[in-house]
Amino acid sequence: MRKVNIANEILIPEVIRLLDQGKSVTLRARGNSMLPFITGDRDSVVLSRQNRPAQVGDIVLADLGERHYVIHRIYAIKGNQVTLMGDGNIRGTEQCAMDDIIGQVIQVVRKGKTIRCDSTTERLGAKLWKWLLPCRRYLLAIYRRIN
Repeated sequence: MRKVNIANEILIPEVIRLLDQGKSVTLRARGNSMLPFITGDRDSVVLSRQNRPAQVGDIVLADLGERHYVIHRIYAIKGNQVTLMGDGNIRGTEQCAMDDIIGQVIQVVRKGKTIRCDSTTERLGAKLWKWLLPCRRYLLAIYRRIN
């Protein structure tokens, strides 16, 4: 399969249009900010609009403004303010409004296998990973060496 890189300013409006039509969209992950759950240039994510509001633990595509988009996990919600952080990050968060969430990741295609993000295993893994934030630096270093 041929790989084509499309600029976000072209891609994201099309993603929004498809999501508005009730369709799901599959995107190839780039970067390593979501390690170990999503690996850039290997895994893909399936985005959709959910019938429920986004909640802590969800992985979302968010517009941070100035054509800056991220696929990160929701770490906190306070009123309309959402705090995002990549699973592969050891510090640093992003802020956006609930209305800036474009879509939610419902599945990750990891090494050809489809993983549902709402599965008990994935939810527990994400909670454990959040809890391990103080030692994440060392765990990520080990993960990168063995992969």
